[in-house]
Amino acid sequence: MFKPFPLFVGLRYTRAKRRSRFMSLFSAFSVAGFTLGVTVLIIVLSVMNGFEKELRTRILGMIPHGNIIGIEPIDNWPELVDMAKENEQVIAASPYVDLQGMLSNRGEVQGVLISGIEPDLESQISIVNDHMVEGQLNDLKAGEFGIILGLRLARQLGVNVGEKIIMVLPEASVTPGGIYPRLKRFTVVGIFEVRAEVDAWLALIHVEDAAVLAKIKGKVHGLRLKVADLFKAHQVVDELTQQLPANYFATDWSRSHGNLFNAIQLEKNLIGLLLCLIIAVAAFNVVSSLVMLVADKKADIAILRTLGASPKSIMTIFMVQGLIIGFIGIVIGVVLGVLGALTVSDIAAGIEKLFGIQFLSSDIYFVDFIPSDLRLSDVIVVTAVALIASFLSTLYPAWQASRVQPAEALRYE
Repeated sequence: MFKPFPLFVGLRYTRAKRRSRFMSLFSAFSVAGFTLGVTVLIIVLSVMNGFEKELRTRILGMIPHGNIIGIEPIDNWPELVDMAKENEQVIAASPYVDLQGMLSNRGEVQGVLISGIEPDLESQISIVNDHMVEGQLNDLKAGEFGIILGLRLARQLGVNVGEKIIMVLPEASVTPGGIYPRLKRFTVVGIFEVRAEVDAWLALIHVEDAAVLAKIKGKVHGLRLKVADLFKAHQVVDELTQQLPANYFATDWSRSHGNLFNAIQLEKNLIGLLLCLIIAVAAFNVVSSLVMLVADKKADIAILRTLGASPKSIMTIFMVQGLIIGFIGIVIGVVLGVLGALTVSDIAAGIEKLFGIQFLSSDIYFVDFIPSDLRLSDVIVVTAVALIASFLSTLYPAWQASRVQPAEALRYE
């Protein structure tokens, strides 16, 4: 099949054995540089995407997108639910009563956030019902004082489903025998695990039981909201605030977890820019390799010029060589990067199990594993950046080759 002259010669130069092993080594380093840069960029961006995804699905799946809060306990919460759902962005609304206290079992004591929920409505707001290890949200019945614990919390307390546990509230009761803390016995009816920090400090009870403990029977502290577009939550709660009476106010997730989300986005962008330096180094290696190749091939360039090759053709020949070096490294890098992004979570889990270590602790981070979310858009962007860098790296050496003068190059041959 016919090939254009510059492409034909460029491919021949690429396949030919060079007299200088040093230049061949430089070319190998260039390929390796592109491979390493593309591979690392794809894997790291996938991991950062994974953290962002876990933040959305696990953390923001457990906390409400928005809240309607009453300055005083709310007794007409069903009417507020209907009002909130009139906004087309609001998917669901659920009442809640929040308490703080301690759970005690066989001498083990843990501080917890106790959230009173309406099981049927809460399942529309939270992902917890999809992550139940034992039991279901509907196992919480009003008046039965059942409780659902996070898995890590249950392990810390050494309690299983069906066992009793003591809740201690930070409020003293005055009796003839003295002052005693308020205690209430609960039965564990379920255990959930979302593999996030909430597993260690969240307990769920029925909203009516929570209202009794908070001494606001028949009332709630507020409503939790789920909106269609996570990033419009602030706009939605602002609209609801304008419709609410003066004794209500609204808030959204961005005020409690917005900084964390923004930090992940910033880190992703900064890490991406820093890792692009690896590709830049590989591009400089291509420049060095081609400059030395031009010096080595001056006689060949001069002969081609005397045979009628134009400076543009000579320039294209060396651009083809540089692009081939970059293309090989990029293709290998994309393959390794995609494979790495798809398996990094399993590899990290295997290393943790093999050596008995833990890369991430839910006591410090919001997840206890290394997530990964490979996105086609990232692969395309990384590939495009690497190809552009490869192309730019060929311009100067190719231009230098096109300026070789045949008479001067052949004078000492």
